[in-house]
Amino acid sequence: MKLTKLMGLGAALFTLAIPVAVTASEAAGEMAGEVAGEVNVYSYRQPNLVQPLFDGFTAKTGIKVNTVFAKKGMAERLAAEGANSPADVILTVDIGRLMDVTDRGLVQPVASDVLSDAIPANLRDADGQWFGLTTRARVMFVSKDRVADGAITDYEQLADPQWKGRICTRSGAHAYNVALIASLVAHWGEAKTMTWLKAVKENLARKPQGNDRAQVKAVAAGECDIAIGNTYYMGKMINNPDQKAWADAVRVVFPNSDNRGTHVNVSGMAMAKHAPHKDAARALMEYLVSDEAQALYAEQNYEYPVKAGVAWSDLVKSWGTFKGDELSLSKIADYRKKAIVLVHLTGFDN
Repeated sequence: MKLTKLMGLGAALFTLAIPVAVTASEAAGEMAGEVAGEVNVYSYRQPNLVQPLFDGFTAKTGIKVNTVFAKKGMAERLAAEGANSPADVILTVDIGRLMDVTDRGLVQPVASDVLSDAIPANLRDADGQWFGLTTRARVMFVSKDRVADGAITDYEQLADPQWKGRICTRSGAHAYNVALIASLVAHWGEAKTMTWLKAVKENLARKPQGNDRAQVKAVAAGECDIAIGNTYYMGKMINNPDQKAWADAVRVVFPNSDNRGTHVNVSGMAMAKHAPHKDAARALMEYLVSDEAQALYAEQNYEYPVKAGVAWSDLVKSWGTFKGDELSLSKIADYRKKAIVLVHLTGFDN
């Protein structure tokens, strides 16, 4: 089935998990089009978030972008398709997912001065196997009414007994929290991080549950006073009439901004191992770090551009400036397994 025909089946198709049981011939047929004027993207990012970028790329280069949106199962699909995979570029979020496709040998290195010059070294793989596109900070959303300005400024303080019964978070085993905990292991070591994690667990107002927005909702409802979440959810809530009241109930605190820096994660990209259109894939990847694309991508998703000098959106600026942790995401990725072990050893989610 040609991709153009596949896409005509409707957007609902792209929200389905991509099955693992895909034969090589089916995979190749589903995204046919082996010409230099096309590039095939497998994306974890929702179509409405990335389509404006692809439209801009096509307008600039004439290269058509074909997209399959995967809610989950991307790595499994790529592995099943093997050498016959039509995928050229992989778009995903979180260092964990980037390392998943990298560790499975599903990507290939890209040598590009454009990418190296635009993306800070701590936000890309040293061997060119993955690249950050935008960043998001893991922050505290604190109650405007019940937490005084300056009362909490660092991640360390989440373990203070004064916050007992006042903190909400999603599962400690979720990729976003795993990355945060892994960064703390990298800075502090396992023993101190485990002690901290136990203390934070004692301060939880309820069992970890829901997504990041659910934590802010709980603060607005008075169930807790401090929520842990990613910055871009603030933008999503502000622009959702049903959730704006949640956002209005909190202010953003960027932890450790006065010392080592706030933990940041990325949305990122990589070139698929068997990319049939390497030149077009590299051209798309380089376009995504252009000033034009960086500004559009960050504005669309309420995130921060990775490229220095590209202005933040006015909404994102309104949350305040901060210092980001410059620890390499590759190093953070090295400690993800230890972070997961600590979550389970402390019974954090129980």
